[in-house]
Amino acid sequence: MSLKVDRIDKNNYYLDIAETVLERGTCLRRNFGAIIVRNDQILSTGYTGAPRGRKNCIDMGECLRSKLNIPRGERYELCRSVHAEANAIIAASRNDMIGATLYLVGREKKSGELVENTAPCAMCKRLIINAGIDKVVIRRTATDFEVKLVRDWIFNDDSLDGQLGY
Repeated sequence: MSLKVDRIDKNNYYLDIAETVLERGTCLRRNFGAIIVRNDQILSTGYTGAPRGRKNCIDMGECLRSKLNIPRGERYELCRSVHAEANAIIAASRNDMIGATLYLVGREKKSGELVENTAPCAMCKRLIINAGIDKVVIRRTATDFEVKLVRDWIFNDDSLDGQLGY
């Protein structure tokens, strides 16, 4: 007699780990978790939080971007946090990241819901490209995800053209 065992697929396995990582996030608006995986080995993790040694928004009890009513995706230079993707990249060797996959999950702080239309910002896209990462897998629902090929950002993504004013 053979027992059939349902097993989670690898993408959701790694997305679940990234979702656990985001629980360390310190943003009062939304938190993200990222992990970088190559050859079935986790190279690094990252979550949303202030640079080492600086106070986090949860410690201060205030988010400047919320206080100023700044919409999502704008004026990141006013944010105290380093993005999850950037923190994961900082923690890994570029030689190890070449050809790797970055898994990304975001949750709204107040509702606990998955962040709608999650995607790396233009600056994180640049970091991902330079790190040599091949693809980004983004959680959309508890079991659905989207795969973004980094090469498409290199050749077809106008968000990298600088119109955001850095």
